Amino acid sequence: MSLRRLTAAFLAAFLIACIATGAATYLATRHEISRLVDDRISSISDAVATPPLNTRAVIARIEQLSRQRDTGDIGLLLADASGRRLAGNIELTRLPRRGFSTLHRDDGIAGLTQGRALTRDIGDGLTLVTIAETEPVDDFGPARLRIFIAGCGAIVVIVLAGLAAFSLLVARRIGATRATAEAIIRGDLAQRVPVAGRDDVFERQAIAFNHMLDRIGELMDGLKHISDDIAHDLRAPLSRLRAQVTAIGSGREDDALRRDIDAALFQCDEVLALLTAILRLAEVESGARARDFLPIDIAALAEDVSAMMEPVAEETDHRVMCKAGAPRTILGDRQLLIQALVNLIENALAHTPPGTTIRVAVEATDGGVALSVADDGPGIPAELRATAMRRFGRLDASRVTPGHGVGLPLVQAIARLHGGDFALGDAGPGLVAMLTFPRLGGAA
Repeated sequence: MSLRRLTAAFLAAFLIACIATGAATYLATRHEISRLVDDRISSISDAVATPPLNTRAVIARIEQLSRQRDTGDIGLLLADASGRRLAGNIELTRLPRRGFSTLHRDDGIAGLTQGRALTRDIGDGLTLVTIAETEPVDDFGPARLRIFIAGCGAIVVIVLAGLAAFSLLVARRIGATRATAEAIIRGDLAQRVPVAGRDDVFERQAIAFNHMLDRIGELMDGLKHISDDIAHDLRAPLSRLRAQVTAIGSGREDDALRRDIDAALFQCDEVLALLTAILRLAEVESGARARDFLPIDIAALAEDVSAMMEPVAEETDHRVMCKAGAPRTILGDRQLLIQALVNLIENALAHTPPGTTIRVAVEATDGGVALSVADDGPGIPAELRATAMRRFGRLDASRVTPGHGVGLPLVQAIARLHGGDFALGDAGPGLVAMLTFPRLGGAA
């Protein structure tokens, strides 16, 4: 789940919890007030309805209670069997239902916004109604509701502000880590996550991340130096060996010896080509060439390389077709891009039968440019494509077919150096090799 979705989910859960808590508190408060008022009017009703329960005695108790200071907010009404008012300090247009009930402004009691009533029969055909307010002042219910809403709203605002600040902090720290990772992917292995010197969890994570990158860099440098040293050390003696074999074969007329010498020279050339490819791959992966990038029209480059490879393809009865379309500008190294496209076309020529058509295309994508080389040959099964992309990976386990297994890894390294990607897919039939690059300035 993304940080934005996680934040939205947390905010939604918090709002639901806050609203539910506020509503529960408001309802519980109203219920408690009603319960306390019910207890009070019940005790006063009991005091009025104590024996003797004749009409005169009850009226006398009502008048006495009405004069007491602590019962000034209590309303009392005594009615006979026909509902006629006999005594009390309030007037009612209708008697409330028996038992406890809630009264509102619509009940027409002067000065009462909301209250509770207890209506009971006290014998001898008499009905006693006891009323008390549940609102200390008029229209206090809406005011209390506004108080609850304001309180919950203040909590929500505080949490939103804290959440926004936390999100900005996390986004900034994650953004710095992501920028470092993207720079390393592009080949800048010296890039590190910025450290400001604050002793917090993000700072400690950045330090640990940088230490990990330092260790990985040390291991990669060690491997790179080993491969580079081996390649450099082998090139010189192999070149001398080739020169010696050439000198031995010069002037010899023996056909069998000539064939053996030519075979030895071919093997020397293969090993030298492999060492050259390894050094080229190491150069690309170092990222040093990225400093000299220039704007390049990848569409024009694809057309030029396709035209250059057409005669080569005709020699093996292949066809090269190019569909470049409008100019597509990217930032890159022209020689490396030419090498990548030549490698893909040569790979298609080497692994497809005569009569195969190789299609080179340049198309715009969302925010980028795609350079693809597709054929209608046998293709590569999906489960073997990862092996083909691996350095020195060969689909031929016996390794008797030509090739060194560094062509596609070199193309992949060139794509990464340009901030893009490289993938193999199904052309239906055949294989499609696609390079994607970011467009320069988002231009089409």
